[in-house]
Amino acid sequence: MKYIYLMLFMMTANFTYAQVRGTVKDKQGEPIPGANVFWMGTTSGVTSSAEGRFSIEKPAKSHMLVVSFIGFVNDTIHVEKKNASIDVVLNEGVELSEVNVVSRKLGTMKMRNSVMNQEMISSTELFRAACCNLGESFVTNPSVDVSYSDAATGAKQIRLLGLSGTYVQMLTENIPNYRGAAAPYALGYVPGPWMQSIQVSKGTSSVKNGYEAITGQINVEFKKPQTPEADILTANLYADSDSRYEANADVLAKINKNWSTMLLMHYENQTKSHDSNNDGFLDLPKVEQYNFHNRWAYFNSRYEFQVGIKALSEDRNSGQTLHGGNMSMTDDLYKIGIKTNRYEAYMKNAYLLNPETNANVALMLSASLHNQDAAYGRKLYDVDQSNFYASLMYETNLGKRHSLSTGLSFNYDSFDQNYRLTNQTDLPRTSRFVKEAVPGAYAQYTYNLDDKLVVMGGLRGDYSSEYGFFVTPRAHIKYNPNEIVHFRLSAGKGYRTNHVLAENNYLLASSRQVTIANNLDQEEAWNYGASVSTYIPLFGKTLNVNTEYYYTDFRNQVVVDMDSNPHEIAFTNLDGKSYSKAFQVEASYPFFEGFTLLAAYRLTDAKTTYNGQLLEKPLTSKYKGLITASYQTPLGIWQFDTTLQLNGGGRMPNPYALADGSSSWSSRYGSFEQLSAQITRYFRGWSLYVGAENLTNFKQKNPIIAATEPWGDNFDSTMIWGPVHGAKYYVGVRLNLSK
Repeated sequence: MKYIYLMLFMMTANFTYAQVRGTVKDKQGEPIPGANVFWMGTTSGVTSSAEGRFSIEKPAKSHMLVVSFIGFVNDTIHVEKKNASIDVVLNEGVELSEVNVVSRKLGTMKMRNSVMNQEMISSTELFRAACCNLGESFVTNPSVDVSYSDAATGAKQIRLLGLSGTYVQMLTENIPNYRGAAAPYALGYVPGPWMQSIQVSKGTSSVKNGYEAITGQINVEFKKPQTPEADILTANLYADSDSRYEANADVLAKINKNWSTMLLMHYENQTKSHDSNNDGFLDLPKVEQYNFHNRWAYFNSRYEFQVGIKALSEDRNSGQTLHGGNMSMTDDLYKIGIKTNRYEAYMKNAYLLNPETNANVALMLSASLHNQDAAYGRKLYDVDQSNFYASLMYETNLGKRHSLSTGLSFNYDSFDQNYRLTNQTDLPRTSRFVKEAVPGAYAQYTYNLDDKLVVMGGLRGDYSSEYGFFVTPRAHIKYNPNEIVHFRLSAGKGYRTNHVLAENNYLLASSRQVTIANNLDQEEAWNYGASVSTYIPLFGKTLNVNTEYYYTDFRNQVVVDMDSNPHEIAFTNLDGKSYSKAFQVEASYPFFEGFTLLAAYRLTDAKTTYNGQLLEKPLTSKYKGLITASYQTPLGIWQFDTTLQLNGGGRMPNPYALADGSSSWSSRYGSFEQLSAQITRYFRGWSLYVGAENLTNFKQKNPIIAATEPWGDNFDSTMIWGPVHGAKYYVGVRLNLSK
């Protein structure tokens, strides 16, 4: 350990210069990226980063620092010291008797200053839909798709750049989270009202958070007690036409000027049976969940400390509601039951070593225990996953244009599994314990030429107890010759360990035989990306257009093969090619005061080799179109939001022949549209919202294959490509009690 301290001490001996540093946030504590920060009477200015941070040299004769952003009241601060540190809170509009908003903050913001292709989804955007949990937070987002993984359990997965969510690194406040056994149902573990913002980074990302990001990162920021203008109490009550009820509340307590704490609580209940297509199976699982999060924070001018604990308990039940088809009353009903208990604890420490160079050291620790007992008919999968993560980071500016970030990390996973992968109850269970420990180190250098040219290169080395030593290189370039156009290029590698049963146990909801190859490889892929963002002045407003292309090329991959044998799920090593190509263009424009329209189109070409044949990845749409419109009345009393999605068709896994010679299902599925809308009425201290999802009432016909014979050889609920329920209507109330 003494060598680490010696290294940190030596690295702090670097260049010093007069710098004023700080952050720019709104009253809810959310960072404001792209805010203008300049010295009054000079041409010296900068813009805030994606995290709302800024650093600006202080001239000798100017002491008034001006901070401004569209839709917010300007703030002017007197700064006397050459190396001051300040936190700026901007107020929206002006104070009115009824509401506090006269102009709108952008909901989804492209991070202009970020060297990565990154966007931030703020609470403003999350309020545009019901957003009951993380999985329902991307309704208005053109880049991220969320779909059901099967028609029985309610498992959902994210798709980014044409690939499933296991290739997206999930983070909570920059700590890797919801890995392994938590992955299938994790999108329901993060209540929407708890979230302050979501950052989505496409393609290869920074090496700081590890090596697992292949198609991108999604980082969730929760509400924080240390926020200066945080509400003392907020609550959200929700109910919908599917008999789903939710209650959320968070309570803030400021102990003193340094200490604060917050308790976040969530309860949901959807325990009514729904079978609208009369196939004898529930359309939606019955779910009851309790979720708690308590966090504490201590802040002073040089030291930051945060600690928190989380606890979740969820019962998820689905399956048959009645005997039907060829079943007799003596046959068991096919039932699915998943009981989950999850516990987390985390701690963050950060110390500012040198304010003049922003040299700081940080230590992050987290631990989790995920216990899941699952039954799919007579198949069983029980798992206890333990995780420990540690990250020690050091960052500093090496001059006006140079910065360095270095760090050490350690990740440990263990899976204690007990399972039976067949409905034959006379067969014994299999017990298997696997573990992996991965220590690693990284260095990342950034060169910034007056925010015109930014080059970031990172390299990390890790040693896996299962796979040995491997190296992860990543690089990003951003060039913007002017304020109108920004170019970005990225390239880098990603790796991940595949825990096939833990991450895919929902696939047991079928009669398919499960086959797992021996000695599965560590997954390895290169990702290359290019994007052009333009901000075009047009009729006094700004037209934003973003065009991007990403190519993911797998060198090693664990393939989930449902094509070689229609009655089998085979997990095998890749033997051939596997890639994904994704092209997307999107544009947004505020046509008039309070109104914004966004349109996007994405084309995906994802293919993998199955049994010697290079085929389209099954159940993956070829294209997606999205149009969202939002309007808020001049005084901010009413808000109207609507979203139209066009989901393209794709390939189904290879079917089998029925007794009459026909195919068990079509080889392809077609396109379909979904429309959602919401109306919100704002009052002082509370708001009322009503809305609807899937107003087109599109439902996949017969989402469960051979639903009348669940114990037969043809039963399968995993052939899911569209919504399994029709139109849904909801109503909710949001409350907030400010100081």
